[in-house]
Amino acid sequence: MSEDLPDPTGLPGLPHPRETARLLGQDAAEAEFLAAQAGGRLHSGWLLTGPMGVGKATLAYRIAAHLLAGRQAADGLDLQDDDPDLRRIRAGSHPRLFVLKRGPNDKGDRLSAQIRVEEMRKLKSFFHLSSADGGHRAVIVDAADEMNVSAANALLKELEEPPANTTLLLISHQPSALLPTIRSRCRVLRLRPLEPAPLAEALAQAGVSSEAPEALAVLAAGSVGGAARIAQSDGRALYADLVGLLSGLPHIDRPRAIAMAEACGGKGAELRFPLMLDLIDLLLIRAARAGLMGEPDLQGAPGEARLLMTLAPDARAARRIAELGQELSARARHGRAVNLDPSALLLDMLLRIEATAAGSAAA
Repeated sequence: MSEDLPDPTGLPGLPHPRETARLLGQDAAEAEFLAAQAGGRLHSGWLLTGPMGVGKATLAYRIAAHLLAGRQAADGLDLQDDDPDLRRIRAGSHPRLFVLKRGPNDKGDRLSAQIRVEEMRKLKSFFHLSSADGGHRAVIVDAADEMNVSAANALLKELEEPPANTTLLLISHQPSALLPTIRSRCRVLRLRPLEPAPLAEALAQAGVSSEAPEALAVLAAGSVGGAARIAQSDGRALYADLVGLLSGLPHIDRPRAIAMAEACGGKGAELRFPLMLDLIDLLLIRAARAGLMGEPDLQGAPGEARLLMTLAPDARAARRIAELGQELSARARHGRAVNLDPSALLLDMLLRIEATAAGSAAA
């Protein structure tokens, strides 16, 4: 049954990172790796950090293919499509590449929530079986954030005494959560959120049609995976509706708020509900930032900039909005954990935003 489980290292609606032809918007990270290789500083451990969906796994596979094919820095990271090492990697069958990821749970009927020590035993077997080949080996950990304590300690031992001719590539969305000893034994490659132009190009490469790339870049925080989710779920229209509803602050149209909550939390809204939670969180984050730094250059929807400044016209209001965002985020997590009615949860969040805005206006 475990063979039928989904691959936890892919993002819905996008090609798998090992199949992605080009990495867009991350030239600096690629150049940093090649410069280290050219200077004879090819570390055994690399930590690829940045927000989810910006290309960390794609870069990891590009580096792995480059090393397994025996290429040098001067060759760059691009390989021809017919390169035998690249073809094996894309097929998921390269004998000198191991991907450490979440495996099945004890029953084998679903994925484990963490990378467990059982998967580390497979890595040990890989090192033993691949040692006779003689070529360079690569390990991709996707994602290092998902390791439990036992797995993290086992990986630390490999980083402390790395096998010969082996490169470990750790993907991390939240590196601060990793063991400090793991971070200290890796060289860091930081990947940045994508600007609108490369984000639109990356979506086109993935076969995802998109409009208004600037708005998508704002809503997805520069993440290709996030942008694909928003584009495929009509998230721009949803965010525009949210902005429109809140544009009447310090008071909102109650019937309209109820209708929005029911549309996003009712039956058949299984995808819209978590997306709306994320969009509310994004709006409050952007409002708090606007209160400290001023009106943003790019908008996620028409009228958003004006709304953000209404919510947080100054630093004091920005702090209140930031605290509200944390409070609502915690309430949303609790509500989902205990199966609160989604419509009621969303309506309560909208009314809490209204109450906070009214309090700021009266202050």
